[in-house]
Amino acid sequence: MAGLNIPGVTDQYNTNDTVEKLMKIERIPLTREQNQLESLKTEKNAWRDINSKLTSLRDNTKALYSFENPFNSKLTSSTEEYAITAEATRSAAIQSFKVDVLQPATSDRFLSKELETDFKVPQGTYTYKVGEKQVAFNWKGGSLKDFSAAINKRGNNIIKSTIIGASAGKKTLLIEAIPTGKDNKLIFEDDAKTFAFDCGMIDKVKSEKHTFATSQKEILPVSKKEYGESIYMPELSLAKVRYNEENNNVEVDPRGAYQIKIPEKILRDPNLHLQFTITQKGTEDITPEINKSLAQPELPDAGIAEYKGIVINNNQSDANLDLPAEPPSPLDPLNTNSVVYAVMEDGSEKVIPYSPAEDGKPSQIDIKLSDYQGIKSIAIKNLNTGTSLVVSDFSAVDPVKDLGYGPVHAVSIADDAIIKYEGIKITRPSNKIDDVVPEITLNVHDKTERTATISVKPDVDASKAAIIEFVGKYNQAVAELNILSQNKPELIEELDYLTKDEKEEEQKKLGLFQSDFSLTSIKSNMATILSAKYAFSDSAEITLLSQLGVATNASGYSGGYTQSKLRGYLEIDEKKLDSALENHLDDIKMIFGFDSDGDLIVDSGIAYKLDKQISAYTQTGGILAMKTASLDSKIKSSESKISKLESQMAKKEAELRNKYSQMEGSLNSLEAQQNTISNFTKQQQNQSR
Repeated sequence: MAGLNIPGVTDQYNTNDTVEKLMKIERIPLTREQNQLESLKTEKNAWRDINSKLTSLRDNTKALYSFENPFNSKLTSSTEEYAITAEATRSAAIQSFKVDVLQPATSDRFLSKELETDFKVPQGTYTYKVGEKQVAFNWKGGSLKDFSAAINKRGNNIIKSTIIGASAGKKTLLIEAIPTGKDNKLIFEDDAKTFAFDCGMIDKVKSEKHTFATSQKEILPVSKKEYGESIYMPELSLAKVRYNEENNNVEVDPRGAYQIKIPEKILRDPNLHLQFTITQKGTEDITPEINKSLAQPELPDAGIAEYKGIVINNNQSDANLDLPAEPPSPLDPLNTNSVVYAVMEDGSEKVIPYSPAEDGKPSQIDIKLSDYQGIKSIAIKNLNTGTSLVVSDFSAVDPVKDLGYGPVHAVSIADDAIIKYEGIKITRPSNKIDDVVPEITLNVHDKTERTATISVKPDVDASKAAIIEFVGKYNQAVAELNILSQNKPELIEELDYLTKDEKEEEQKKLGLFQSDFSLTSIKSNMATILSAKYAFSDSAEITLLSQLGVATNASGYSGGYTQSKLRGYLEIDEKKLDSALENHLDDIKMIFGFDSDGDLIVDSGIAYKLDKQISAYTQTGGILAMKTASLDSKIKSSESKISKLESQMAKKEAELRNKYSQMEGSLNSLEAQQNTISNFTKQQQNQSR
């Protein structure tokens, strides 16, 4: 196989080098276009970078004058943080006030007696109520641990349970209400109540109930009111009301009415509910009898006299009965459920909803006193004409307390938080109190040993951090503008915060847009905005950014000419800034953004003007967006051209390789023929010898 040549594979005549040299010349347009594409992409990335820097600066400036600007942030402190702390909104006033915590709000937390470790909770329907919320579930029976887990799974921020190790081999079950406040009592119902008794968590206690309206002397007449009834309808009357001492109730006939004055000691407790029953009984309607009395009398005919064919008509009676010109319309029976009224201190009345029970059974009426502020008595007005009422005695109860049972082992009892704010006693159901001091939430933790002083001050540190961040963002944007608009390597070397790789990336963009006026324009405009004076009021003491200790030469160094001082970067004199923030925070807030025309909308200031200036560049459809859009079009065109040139180059290279392969094959064939002839000649010469 020695000396075997395969055209296109072996390169006996250096055809591969020849093709590559020819293709290098052919690829010049492609290479030029590829370099152009790379340059376009570099420009696009540069525009994206400056857009990113300017957008970041814009976001920062917006935060300096928006509603959530850091100059409105507040800090609170408490001299008794173990007992009470506070949170202030941005609108809170700078102030200090004194608070005493008499007691924090608590919740019901009840322990069972000691139970055996293998104690089983019986199956049943377990219902727990806390205030107006409840948790109910069916329990199939099981261990104390599983039962506790079942409560916690369904607790829903209403109740929770914990198993606590007691003595050796014993456990206790803790069930607690999560909401605090005395109105959020933990109530057991259904099998939960039976189980609570059985496990020693609760026991029976005497009911607390105040009864009144138990005698005839407490039944008082009602004041006359207009109800839009016919003048012939009998007035409401106390005469149709009687107290039945045998049955301890009040019987009210049709059109009967009375009122019961609520005792003062009951009115003093808004948590009490008034409870009584009303039973409706059908009776003979009074309207038919009334309608009979309303009918006009029928006078007999005067008659006639006749004598020998002569008829004489008698005159009609001239008795003056004073009858109406037209007879009154008959009364219709009345049937209404508006029979219970709350009589207020000013004499007004409010209807209390009432729905009669079916089959003549008593209907329970429950009136929560806190729903009727200013109530003084309850009026029963039987406006009906065919129904009588039987009203029971009145009771005043606290539904939460009047359960008939109480805890045996109470870890804590539901109660309200009680504080004194500037000497005023205040009660709230929660330990988070946000309606006493405007824009401030008080967090009660424990009883105070001495009066706590709550202070609200501006968050100076937040304001300082925001200004420092603003300076950093501004300098980063200026640095990027400098690099893109000037071909000076020292611009990059001066940026100590850049890593080596970041400096190499910036080097690629150095002076890329030297001839682009838009970059020098925005830099100049931003510098003008920062150096301008903002006299938002005649009494303003801070009207220049430099008065905060923020300027291009804030350090005040004058030791000679320094090129870096001319780059446009901002410096901070920290001592001067701290002093300004401490003494002129309101002025500082205003120079970043204020309302100049009284329409309550910020329309001037450093941050506001920077925001508007940068927006023209960074917003959708802005200057930078137009530049990147133009580059996108060029990049797309260049990529299309490159794709076409690459196809042409591939075709051209294939043609050249095919031609040179054929040539190499022909040469190899001629060389083989020559070798054959030469070998034949040598053989002939050898034979002739």
